[in-house]
Amino acid sequence: MSTKIFVNLPVKDLGKSIDFFTALGFSFNPQFTDENAGCLVISDDIYAMLLVESFFKSFTKKDIADATKTTEAIVALGVESRERVDELVDKALAAGGLPSNDTNDQGFMYGRSFQDPDGHLWEVFYMDPAAVQQA
Repeated sequence: MSTKIFVNLPVKDLGKSIDFFTALGFSFNPQFTDENAGCLVISDDIYAMLLVESFFKSFTKKDIADATKTTEAIVALGVESRERVDELVDKALAAGGLPSNDTNDQGFMYGRSFQDPDGHLWEVFYMDPAAVQQA
């Protein structure tokens, strides 16, 4: 059974967020995108719902974290190669994202990170499949 995941993230400026992730090469599902939400397609089973803060607030009784000051989550994306890690993070930085942590190069695993325009943390990593099989 395949399970889909929808990560919901509050955003201040939906248009800016859509432009940012489009510059990284992602697309948005128009069926679930309107003035309140953008459905960022990460894969066939993974989506990030970028929700305008006032709309996001309708789903929770808690305060919304200010991701520029606190870490509420780290979204980690596993990709197919070290080159894809660099390509995606370089695009994020060129599109206005901010660096997050230092490059993590452990040989069998390689990762870099960035902050999106709202301060959400994104880790992009590659893990050598041969090293995973040995574990």
